[in-house]
Amino acid sequence: MPQPDEQGHRTRLQRIAHRVMLERGLAPDFTPEALAELNAIRGPAASAGAPARDLRGLLWCSIDNDDSRDLDQLSVAEPLAGGSVKLMVAIAEVGALVRQASAIDDHARKNTTSVYTAGGIFPMLPEKLSTDLTSLGLGCDRIAIVVEMVFGRDGALAKSDVYEATVRNRAKLAYDSVAAWLEGTGPMPQAIGAVAGLDGNIRLQHRMAQVLRALRHMRGALSLQTVQARAVFDGETLQDLKADDSNVAKNLIEELMVASNGVTARYLAARKFPSVRRVVRTPERWDRIVELAAERGATLPEAPDGVALEEFLVAAMKADPAYFPDLSLCVIKLLGRGEYVVEAPGGDAPGHFGLAVKDYAHSTAPNRRFPDLIIQRLLTAAMAGSPPPYGTDELAGLAQHCTEQEHEAKKVERQVVKSAAALLLAPRIGEKFDATVTGAGEKGFWVRLFQPPIEGKLEKGFEGRKVGDRLRVQLVRTDVERGYIDFVRAG
Repeated sequence: MPQPDEQGHRTRLQRIAHRVMLERGLAPDFTPEALAELNAIRGPAASAGAPARDLRGLLWCSIDNDDSRDLDQLSVAEPLAGGSVKLMVAIAEVGALVRQASAIDDHARKNTTSVYTAGGIFPMLPEKLSTDLTSLGLGCDRIAIVVEMVFGRDGALAKSDVYEATVRNRAKLAYDSVAAWLEGTGPMPQAIGAVAGLDGNIRLQHRMAQVLRALRHMRGALSLQTVQARAVFDGETLQDLKADDSNVAKNLIEELMVASNGVTARYLAARKFPSVRRVVRTPERWDRIVELAAERGATLPEAPDGVALEEFLVAAMKADPAYFPDLSLCVIKLLGRGEYVVEAPGGDAPGHFGLAVKDYAHSTAPNRRFPDLIIQRLLTAAMAGSPPPYGTDELAGLAQHCTEQEHEAKKVERQVVKSAAALLLAPRIGEKFDATVTGAGEKGFWVRLFQPPIEGKLEKGFEGRKVGDRLRVQLVRTDVERGYIDFVRAG
């Protein structure tokens, strides 16, 4: 076996990710039983009942990351009379090929999510499914679950429906190029120009998404922006870690997903079905958020108030854009992490504080998240008039398990990013960097560099410092295998 310094960077990070997944109770490899089931699957899903609606003639498109192949959703818009707009989201049909209690389902149920690391992707479902047979790939005819929504000019939802249909992806698009075109800083992507009418359709989707986004933020949805570092490789060699910034194309898809997830939750509730909801509870550490705002000259009410917090965040972003991601990270930690909870028929699960929505069930990524596959199976049964495929007690156990495993998966992703950062910085021991304090507590002080966007531990020189302070630090130690990056205060 080659020694670490003889391996390519990508291979080394993949090995680290594999090890950390096992340490965190996740399965990086599919079982022989799952692979045998996979080999027996010959083609994409067909409609289980009456012929599905044929919507292949619509201008469906996907907008995702440049390298995404596990395409879970397509979208299309249609203008209606009086300024109303029909938005439709097609969700990949996964449940028809991944049967409950099958070996493939057991793997998905164990991990509950695809794990995206700097060393590579560990998919929840085998790639033959997630990137081919259950992916809404370019030019492919696929059965999908369609969420249809009609919005008024003001963004109010007038009516909605959920049904099965056949769809075809007319254009595979990427966030960054679509965003540059929509913002007027880049040319129209060639794939848009190749489909007559698609440019106007995407602009209509964008316009409606902006209305929906503004409406949510008026209700207290939070403008939060964190720095997500993305590994950039040249072949096997790690070249850089770049911030994966938000943009208007990502916002467009986010709004369509939030709206769709609300519709699917209410669809199940109306049919007296149990469901799994994604929630972020009213923050218990609101008092610390109030203190954080006060340190920056702002006043928040004593009781949790999303609208007031959003006003503070918007003002803080305008006042200091460079520091805002660090402030956002502090607020996110104080809000508490999201979780999955079961909602029994007639129940009243808490809403999502950060999104300012009450009804929210993850449903739009069944190739990547097990809760979405659960919701899809519930939707399929509800549409067919069949009993729910899961009982309330079973769903409660699954909701807790999905919460826990998602948390472990995030830890894996963060640790491998830190290993990548340690690998990138290893030749730069002794160099000095500008940084911001991002964490302070019993376990130590943490700082984030401005460039590259990397977080590490501040071993010395943190006396009298608090979260948000800026300082100059010196790199003194890295450990690639454990993902450790240590600094001391410079000067």
